[in-house]
Amino acid sequence: MVVMQPGGFVAEQQRNLVLASTGLMLLIIVPVIAVTLFFAWHYRATNEKAIYDPDWHHSTQLEVLIWTAPLLIIIALGALTWIGTHTLDPFRPLTRIDAKREIPAGVEPLQVEVVAMDWKWLFIYPQYGIATVNDLALPVDRPVAFKITATDVMNTFYVPTLAGMIYAMPGMETRLHAVINKVGDSEGRSAHYSGAGFSNMFFKFRGLAEKDFDGWVAKAKADGSDLSQEAYLKLTEPTESEPARYFKSYADGLYGKILGLCPKPGQMCVSEMMAIDARGGQSGPEAEEAYKRLRYDNHFAREGHEAPGATGPATDRGAHGQTQPEGMKPRPDMGNPDSRGPEPGKAQPDAGGAPSKDGAKDGAVAPKQIGQ
Repeated sequence: MVVMQPGGFVAEQQRNLVLASTGLMLLIIVPVIAVTLFFAWHYRATNEKAIYDPDWHHSTQLEVLIWTAPLLIIIALGALTWIGTHTLDPFRPLTRIDAKREIPAGVEPLQVEVVAMDWKWLFIYPQYGIATVNDLALPVDRPVAFKITATDVMNTFYVPTLAGMIYAMPGMETRLHAVINKVGDSEGRSAHYSGAGFSNMFFKFRGLAEKDFDGWVAKAKADGSDLSQEAYLKLTEPTESEPARYFKSYADGLYGKILGLCPKPGQMCVSEMMAIDARGGQSGPEAEEAYKRLRYDNHFAREGHEAPGATGPATDRGAHGQTQPEGMKPRPDMGNPDSRGPEPGKAQPDAGGAPSKDGAKDGAVAPKQIGQ
């Protein structure tokens, strides 16, 4: 029922959309249920006054009613969906504070950077230089622009009284624009299963008057600690039922490093990888240095869990053969039959190398990877 009690303009429009859609569908559901019950009662076996007409098969008026009414409902629902999808696009900046007030010219939205962690929420306020854990406060009637990401597991950011749920994904950024119009406390949550601590992945959401919000920020600066890079790495360790925490400062560029999957010293960020790829790669000493900065991502290779097709540049191991995995039946439409290996007991045709006892060609290797 919390969805039916919105505290912000976006949540109010979503509530209205739910009510309008439900009402339109009830225009069909209620009459159909009523007529079904009436027919069951009126044409019961003991009612001898009911007209029995076994040869009846068609009524133009009834057909028109049966098809026209649902069609009109579907058109109305389609129109509501089309309008609501564009009006409530989470990436679209707000133009109104509520149904009666437009956003005044020159008002700067509050910026909040949201990070879904295991199993807690980190909120960064870049305009105020503070950060909090499991405590989100917003001033009433001020538009808010959220930037949302995650550390390692996909999740969803959801404050039912504020707006709809938005996915948080590692290495990607989603956005949400919203506004809170009422003073009061409610609850935010994770709405996507993300492991053992998911059940307690809640945070407190506060709608505060402007003066009270300024006091909340001042308290966080006075009582909070420093969220250094080391403190953040400690914070990323999985914890459950994490209490609210406050930080009076945070490491420079912290959100960008989280988004770029490079919060640890020496890691290469995704943006730098993309820049190297855009230049066509690297060679020489620069490539060797870049490779060293990427070795942190080889944990699967070190543990011996790399994919069967992994090759030397990624894992420091030689290329694997193209043997058909045990238990898989090759299909005739899978492409190059040579990639599925020879049939058991049958030597492979010579194509530049002599077949060995198990049917594989001597000296055959997997195709070279890009940049190898």
